[in-house]
Amino acid sequence: MRTVRQRYFSGIQPTGELHIGNYLGAIKSWIELQDEYEGIFGIVDYHAITEPYNPEDMPKMVMDAALDYLAAGLDPNKSILMIQSLVPEHTEMAWLLNTVTPVSWAQRVPTYKEKARQLDVSVNMGLLSYPVLMAADIVLYKSSIVPVGEDQLPHLELAREIVRAFNGRFGDTFLEPHAYLGRGARIMSLTEPTKKMSKSLGPQNYIALADKPDEIRRKISRAVTDIGPGGGPMSPGVRNLFELMSIFSSEETYSHFKRLYDERKIRYSDMKQKLADDLISALGPLRERRLALSLRPEYVRDLLIKGSRKAGEIAKQTLIEAKEKMGLAYF
Repeated sequence: MRTVRQRYFSGIQPTGELHIGNYLGAIKSWIELQDEYEGIFGIVDYHAITEPYNPEDMPKMVMDAALDYLAAGLDPNKSILMIQSLVPEHTEMAWLLNTVTPVSWAQRVPTYKEKARQLDVSVNMGLLSYPVLMAADIVLYKSSIVPVGEDQLPHLELAREIVRAFNGRFGDTFLEPHAYLGRGARIMSLTEPTKKMSKSLGPQNYIALADKPDEIRRKISRAVTDIGPGGGPMSPGVRNLFELMSIFSSEETYSHFKRLYDERKIRYSDMKQKLADDLISALGPLRERRLALSLRPEYVRDLLIKGSRKAGEIAKQTLIEAKEKMGLAYF
């Protein structure tokens, strides 16, 4: 008898090259869960268009995101890789969920407030209802868990509230999803270590999965640290480098530099050189797989089309069930 695996959904916007913060915060968790759960990996392009963008760049950014996912270890034989805009049930479900979501719920999400301050133009409705579309992404596949970074927890909590509101009004339909936080879920900027690593801060602040060895060495060498010999409470920049070393270096390497720090004998240039070596070694296989896949664009496009169709079949059944509960099934 075939065992039915629980599902999970998680998506990342196609907004340029993915970095190690994306990888550790979400993608690595997705990969680790593939044997235990049925994963739906979404390239969420509808989320990406809530902010100004160049339409001509979108196809390449979607392809780049697909290459990064596959290079990181996504197995299309175990999981589904799909494009959000190819599955229209996402936006239809979002509209249904909008009807049970008070505006005040969406307005209190921290990332909405932050984006509203950042944008020079008026905030569009898409940005306001962004977390409702995110909830639709999740409930369409009846996800039991959602691999997320810490900054996405308010969105997920709102999704849980929306599920409770819908189920309370129309009867049990959706699961309440739980967060799955991977180790290293919050990696900070190399240049502004009090802020989360982000593409919006510029390329010098992050290590991209596709960065070449020389680029990695240059970025790590310029990472913010202390001037002194260490000891005492760590500054944000030093703490961030030790966090990266705890993930990408051996336990022996980490202990060696931590001991030097505690003894006030550390040379940050030596630490950075070793960390860069370990990052290059760890990311090398990903970079090689990505290059090989980039030479097979038709294969990647075929995976995206087939994955989106398969996701659509699942999403369609959930949407039908929701519409029946709402009295919207007429014929």
